[in-house]
Amino acid sequence: MRLFRLLLALAGLVAAGLVLAWVFLGSATVGKDTNFTIPAGSSVAAVADKLEAEGLISSASGFMLQARVFGSDTPIQAGEFLLTPDMSQADILAAFQSGDVIRRFVTIPEGMPSILVWERLMAEPLLTGEVAVPPEGSILPDTYAFERGQSRASLVEQMQAAMDKALAEEWGKRSPGIAVDTMRDALILASIVEKETGKPEERRMVAGLYSNRVKTGMMLQADPTIIYPVTKGKPLGRRIRQSEIAAVNGYNTYTRVGLPEGPITNPGRASIAAVLNPESTGALFMVADGTGGHWFAATLAEHNANVAKWYAIRRERGEM
Repeated sequence: MRLFRLLLALAGLVAAGLVLAWVFLGSATVGKDTNFTIPAGSSVAAVADKLEAEGLISSASGFMLQARVFGSDTPIQAGEFLLTPDMSQADILAAFQSGDVIRRFVTIPEGMPSILVWERLMAEPLLTGEVAVPPEGSILPDTYAFERGQSRASLVEQMQAAMDKALAEEWGKRSPGIAVDTMRDALILASIVEKETGKPEERRMVAGLYSNRVKTGMMLQADPTIIYPVTKGKPLGRRIRQSEIAAVNGYNTYTRVGLPEGPITNPGRASIAAVLNPESTGALFMVADGTGGHWFAATLAEHNANVAKWYAIRRERGEM
């Protein structure tokens, strides 16, 4: 009987302790999945007040007390965090200290020119700050993670660092006797390859063809180099005019020998690799084959026959 009374008393003390803990320490009151943002430089006290104001904990002072008594010395991190209904105050504090922030993503497709990269970044409302259009060819197409409030400038720097790294890595794996002597020229030629074929399996063949033209001093005669000075990489939306084919400028490879003065888009890593390890081929000419790919030819006679086949396809489609 005496033992029963002792156990009952202990149970009462435990219950009282839990009540006191709830009163003094408070509790998490996250009713649904909630995004919570901690501004840079925020103190624990400011975060606690913000949590209480947003109805996510019952007591800012209780959260502070729990942080002092039970929390680690690790500082809280700035950023956006996901709080869920199953989280306790200790879980919330641990999440803030771990820096497990919500990450969002922006994708730059292969062959997206810098003007469209700029438009995509400026249209992202969770990024901050102004940024100029990046230099053409300086952005590596990829998917990049960012946090709410991150500056556009820092994200561009990340994309450009990724391009510098990828270009250097691929340059280190280049084949001997390639058509380009510098990483800059490799980037320029890769941008043409990127725009000239939509089929991944053709990249090395297209790179081989243009490499042959560079080596033999032939004009590259790549249509995208006509368009770039006109639109800065945006779609032309119409057929190329004869006056544009005849235009003399730093990009048009119908009126200049050799490479354009700069890249005409942001090439992907695969196109860079193709230029640095091109297909061994005698091809000097190519024309569309009607499937999104091309027919390749080593002689003008073969090329003219392929052009005739392409014209026949276009006539069947009612395009001529």
